[in-house]
Amino acid sequence: MTKGNLKLMLILGLLGIVLLAALGGDHLTVNDPYRTDLAQSLIPPSPQFPFGTDNLGRCVYSRVMEGASASIFSALIVVGAVFVLGSLLGILAGYLGGWWDSAIMKITTIFQAFPSFILAVAIAGMLGPGIRNAILSLAAMYWTTYARLARSLVLKLKDETYIQAARMCGAQKRHIILKYILPNTLPPLINTAVLDIGNVILSMAGLSFLGLGAQPPLAEWGIMISNARSYLQTAPWCMAFPSMALFIVVVLFNLLGDSIRDRLDARGGR
Repeated sequence: MTKGNLKLMLILGLLGIVLLAALGGDHLTVNDPYRTDLAQSLIPPSPQFPFGTDNLGRCVYSRVMEGASASIFSALIVVGAVFVLGSLLGILAGYLGGWWDSAIMKITTIFQAFPSFILAVAIAGMLGPGIRNAILSLAAMYWTTYARLARSLVLKLKDETYIQAARMCGAQKRHIILKYILPNTLPPLINTAVLDIGNVILSMAGLSFLGLGAQPPLAEWGIMISNARSYLQTAPWCMAFPSMALFIVVVLFNLLGDSIRDRLDARGGR
């Protein structure tokens, strides 16, 4: 096994553990993550409360484990949705051309005219706070990347000899797209999607931090960090542990994206 394969397997193993922990968060908690007890507020880490307690006496460890599913899987939903929607629109725009291409590119230009996160904040503000509306606002922020990338890839592929031969043989557009265009555009699109997961997790946490994403009492890393701001000096563990969980997950997804990109580059160079 090469060094690159070993690194990729290690990252996949660690991410697998994280995802399993997120799926089984209810079984890994040591206390009720939503139980409040003001008599036990702001207790430092201890055997009973491994990460301490917050200002309402809730177990920070249990809330970090419970919040993993909301923080990670909401980001996966966003990336999956924009990957499918943006890639489909970009492939159709690049291959069909004409008014379809012009319309889609004008729409993407309008969306990309605004700073990405500011656009997400504006949309979330109009839709109202809540994790569902945060997902919609982030989807509106990220889909243009995939549309433009897919379009540029198709424009390079559509004039290739094998595609022209298929067209001359009478192959239908749907057949050409599914058999020749899609398989050759998927690898870079998938790599972009993997790299975006970490960014989306941070963006989701940012919306929750601003009060536009997950709402109390839901356990979610962004809102936990936001609620802990007032206790940074007196109870730093309230912010440190959800921030550490957010950092580790984002780094792992970024490392996975980098490893996949390196493999694609190495394969393309052969």
